[in-house]
Amino acid sequence: MDIIQKIKQKKELADIDDTFVKKFLTKYKLENLTPKQEKIIIKEVRQKLRILYGLFRTKQKGPMLERHASTRERLGIYINLYKKIFAITGNPKTILDLGCGVNPFSYPYLGCKPKYYAYDISVDEINEINEYFKEEKIKGKAEILDLLNIDKLPSVDVAFLFKMTDMIDQGKGHKKTEELLKAIPAKWIVASFPTKTMSGKRMNVPHRNWMEWLCRRLGWSYEIIEFTNELFYVIGK
Repeated sequence: MDIIQKIKQKKELADIDDTFVKKFLTKYKLENLTPKQEKIIIKEVRQKLRILYGLFRTKQKGPMLERHASTRERLGIYINLYKKIFAITGNPKTILDLGCGVNPFSYPYLGCKPKYYAYDISVDEINEINEYFKEEKIKGKAEILDLLNIDKLPSVDVAFLFKMTDMIDQGKGHKKTEELLKAIPAKWIVASFPTKTMSGKRMNVPHRNWMEWLCRRLGWSYEIIEFTNELFYVIGK
């Protein structure tokens, strides 16, 4: 068994695409590892993957939108959320959902029927989304994609980037998020952020000043939609 498969032996990491895991191994010398060295590498990579990928996944079974912490929180606001977003952007004919998780299963709440492109690193979830699109006769496609290395995305009216920037930036400023926002071929980008800490405590300042400064510097417009658990920036490029 190679080191990638050993890393993915943990249930919560099992369905991550191999190529994504491989990128976390590039800084290590993997030749002639001792058992102790291999164990250290596996532990370190698992810790990073849990932060980037496993944070919002749950082991809960049941309806798709309840399996993901973020989508479960949005169940009570989806209809109102999409109404507010599309009141700003207009009803989209095409949507791009980056780091989608199971968010595409909220399609019935959109209030319109756009073509839907969904991207994530979970093989299982991508397969489930494609099956859902097929069964419900939704024009759409789900594919594996590492947001740290995007290439040739379809041009769309609206792109969703829900609760992804912290994982993209990894606490190292916001350069990677800025690069991603510039590269997304969309007229509008909706980026969201939690308003509570992981312990459930309300943040003192839930607004992201850096996002507002970034938009002003790049000459982009933005409007803010705020709910109890999540803050949405609707950005016009």
